[in-house]
Amino acid sequence: MFGQASFSAAVRSYLTYCRVEKGLSATTLEAYERDFGSYSRWLKQAREDSFEQISVLQRFQSHLLELHLSARTVARKLSALRGLLQYMVAEGLVALDPSEFLKSPNLSRKLPKVISTEKLVELSSSFDRASPKGIRDWAMFELCYSSGLRASELVGVKKSDYNEMAMRIRVTGKGNRQRLLPVGKSAAEAIELYLLSARQKLLKAGNSPYLFVSSRGPKMDRRSYWQVLRQLRIATGSAKALHPHMLRHSFATHMLERGADLRSVQAMLGHADISTTQIYTHVERDRLRGIVDKFHPREANKK
Repeated sequence: MFGQASFSAAVRSYLTYCRVEKGLSATTLEAYERDFGSYSRWLKQAREDSFEQISVLQRFQSHLLELHLSARTVARKLSALRGLLQYMVAEGLVALDPSEFLKSPNLSRKLPKVISTEKLVELSSSFDRASPKGIRDWAMFELCYSSGLRASELVGVKKSDYNEMAMRIRVTGKGNRQRLLPVGKSAAEAIELYLLSARQKLLKAGNSPYLFVSSRGPKMDRRSYWQVLRQLRIATGSAKALHPHMLRHSFATHMLERGADLRSVQAMLGHADISTTQIYTHVERDRLRGIVDKFHPREANKK
């Protein structure tokens, strides 16, 4: 019987652990806080004190389902609680993990939306390369696709992270894990033009350690980059959504289509677990089917 005060204390301790020990991003921590907040509000409304009891957790799960939330939202909220309770077991605050009896809803894994190579060329050529902002936006677009970066990784790159001679970039991903990635020729050309003719104009008399800067501050943020892609979509007259993760998905898909192995793509994307990368296995299966059709003696004979 921990009570509301103890729940708040457990949450604070767990979030500190996630930030300091696990190195989770501020965005992830904010999402956890929202999920714990919804559980805390429900506990008060339901007049429940034992937040760690399986019966209470199951009633909360039923409450979430009654709200007709998406399966993904329910699964995320339960995952946050599961992480908290596992932490409490590890710290000796509870003897057994009650979340083991919680069953998350089945999630249908949607295939990522991919931009064709032809469309990518069209989008890339649409940037205004006569203005500092347009050159910067073009360089960000090319780097995001060239190296498969997350939006948070892209805006977090520092100028010192980019090795122009070696065409390599150091990226800090989830959990503060760093990886060194190659930069393609198109992206390198765009970054070179940006560094030569646009970056200092955007900074004016200011300085910034970050590679991509804004005229309003020393760093681009994720929301600003989403807006860049939104404006690009409107400018090209496309009815389809365009967001940073589509460039990342396109990078992974195009790499696999051209023969890259899943482990290499996992390393470049910065996935800690190969199961996360396996959403792209449909591409691998299609490629293997093509290889069999082309090279297997019986199949080749049929052609």
